Amino acid sequence: MAEAYIVAAARTAGGRKGGRLAGWHPADLAAKVLDELVDRTKVDPALVEDVIMGCVMQVGEQSNNVARNAIMASKLPESVPGTSIDRQCGSSQQALHFAAQAVMSGTMDVVIAAGVESMTRVPMGLSSQLPAKNGFGNYKSPGIEKRYPNIVFSQFTGAEMMAEKYGLSKDDLDEYSFQSHQRAIAATQAGHFKKEIVPLEIVRADGSKDTHHIDEGIRFDATLEGIKGVKLIAENGKLTAASASQICDGASGVMVVNERGLKQLGVKPLARIHHMTMTGGDPVIMLDAPLHATKKALDKAGMTIDDIDLFEVNEAFASVPTGWLKTTGADPARLNVNGGAIALGHPLGGSGTKLMTTLVHALHQRGKRYGLQTMCEGGGMANVTIVERL
Repeated sequence: MAEAYIVAAARTAGGRKGGRLAGWHPADLAAKVLDELVDRTKVDPALVEDVIMGCVMQVGEQSNNVARNAIMASKLPESVPGTSIDRQCGSSQQALHFAAQAVMSGTMDVVIAAGVESMTRVPMGLSSQLPAKNGFGNYKSPGIEKRYPNIVFSQFTGAEMMAEKYGLSKDDLDEYSFQSHQRAIAATQAGHFKKEIVPLEIVRADGSKDTHHIDEGIRFDATLEGIKGVKLIAENGKLTAASASQICDGASGVMVVNERGLKQLGVKPLARIHHMTMTGGDPVIMLDAPLHATKKALDKAGMTIDDIDLFEVNEAFASVPTGWLKTTGADPARLNVNGGAIALGHPLGGSGTKLMTTLVHALHQRGKRYGLQTMCEGGGMANVTIVERL
């Protein structure tokens, strides 16, 4: 079987809800990333055989196959097809898995895996707000209700359940959240994100123009005391808005090729896909699937947690990476070294390839070899991807 290589990885800087990227249509936002991947590799755009794009809220401006719409807004030719997939928050990480599997099988040689979410223009939960007779939303069938009676699946509830299950205090969650901002600030000030971010032109309310190239969600004035003072989401709970991921607008993508693709493009690979795992778990607690998926992936890859140099575990809520650390025994200094979604934002379907972009660039910046990425997903699922820097 052929190998799968990442030859380019890019992302937009995140935009807050109603913030600097609010004026960008999601198809245009994703198109800028597609163009950047083509520019970085100097590939003939016609050589791209497919675009697989993660997107969770596939309604409104993100409906009608946003992947194909992004292609039509980009410099890619009409001959390039595209498909949009929904694996909840892991959508674009799954896009990467599908792209890697395509080139490893030899059925394709050059594929772009990407993701996009404009949470300003297509709000979270919009796709499930259609009229429903049972009052649970249109996704909950009688069969689901029979298996999980009277349960409303909630990530907020799952995050609180994780904090309780893994013995995490509110102080643990607040301190981790403060660290996320500190690391994101340090990475930004050191210029660690410059090679991965696609600068975007924005128009201010007064008509003046600016360049968006710094993640808008970072609170450069964050203090631990301020984070600890944020109101609880649920009475008697442990989580607050400060210990949850930020609503975010953004897009990201990676170009994936096999050996034939490398020869066609004439480029050097950034990383090799070393292993891919997918698993499902309890859909009620929902968010601890990455903990079990990480062990499964390492066992299948014949590796230990200490073999991995850097980790990207999506910070959907602070209880996810802290619970993951407690269970895996991983070195905290290797986790989310440039901050995570609590500081940088979580653009749902765009987060998978966003995290991979940051991971690949961080491996190169630090001269490290192996990186592991995982994230919790609605319905109790998780993807794990292990890459090797080349």
